[in-house]
Amino acid sequence: MSTAPETARWEPGRPVPVRAILGPLRRGAGDPTWRVHEGALWRGVLTPHGPATVRLWREADGEHADRAHLHAWGPGASWCAAALPDWLGARDDVSAFQVHHEELRDAARRLQHWRVGRTGLVLEALVPAIIEQRVTGKQAFAAYRVLVRRHGTPAPGPGAEFGLMCPPDVPGWRRIPSWEWLRAGVDAQRADTVMRVLQVAHRLEELERLPLQTAWRRLGSIPGVGVWTVAETVQRALGDADAVSFGDYHVAADIGWALTGAAVDDVVLERLLTPYVGHRYRVQYIVTAGGLTKPRRGSRITLPTHLP
Repeated sequence: MSTAPETARWEPGRPVPVRAILGPLRRGAGDPTWRVHEGALWRGVLTPHGPATVRLWREADGEHADRAHLHAWGPGASWCAAALPDWLGARDDVSAFQVHHEELRDAARRLQHWRVGRTGLVLEALVPAIIEQRVTGKQAFAAYRVLVRRHGTPAPGPGAEFGLMCPPDVPGWRRIPSWEWLRAGVDAQRADTVMRVLQVAHRLEELERLPLQTAWRRLGSIPGVGVWTVAETVQRALGDADAVSFGDYHVAADIGWALTGAAVDDVVLERLLTPYVGHRYRVQYIVTAGGLTKPRRGSRITLPTHLP
């Protein structure tokens, strides 16, 4: 029988769509760190104090829909309880956000309670982002699933009943041999970038306490970590509402389609998003979650193998 959990409750005075706010942290349908059970979200989290199992939910009735709850087990439980408001977007200030395109108005209204969450866990966001470089989501999610299941840590407490996993810690990622990366579908270039990141892991975890400009500069100084990877990381770990994913295979086309009716490139995208500076990632999310993306047509990309 599991020990009593750490508990936390947050009431921001507005509805809290817990699963939508934390949704960007999920790495595909088979993510071993993520499970939904009986209306609650369960996560396996590796915190600065060790692994934790987290159960999160919001009260369903209208009167108390602004209440988010957390139960957590394991060495990192207290850390997770203290982080709940940040996870659910307490630092995300939407007061200056304005919709400048009529095409966004309905979706923005439907998603008005969504916020950019901030986990404070840089490596949790950065390593999967590197794995996702230059490949399809299907490839990347499958690779992450295999690596976490083989080399991660079983989540403590009741998370074990679901087969929930926490990602590897820094020594755990370092111990993965080169052939295991290849077998999972991660080529040597991306695996080498992960290893370079792990060499400066202690410097990266400091970013949670530093200005966003410093975080962008420090992350971008690592060979193999480009603008797209930095954006995908700071969106999740540092709650950067302006971190649009330039360089993504779909983002420019999708936002261009939503705002102008035609796909655009990154140069045009930057111009289109000028009125939204400070909230450009918010626009990216509204387009995706609001179902405004460009219709997918044509043949699918052939999935390569990296095995010799």
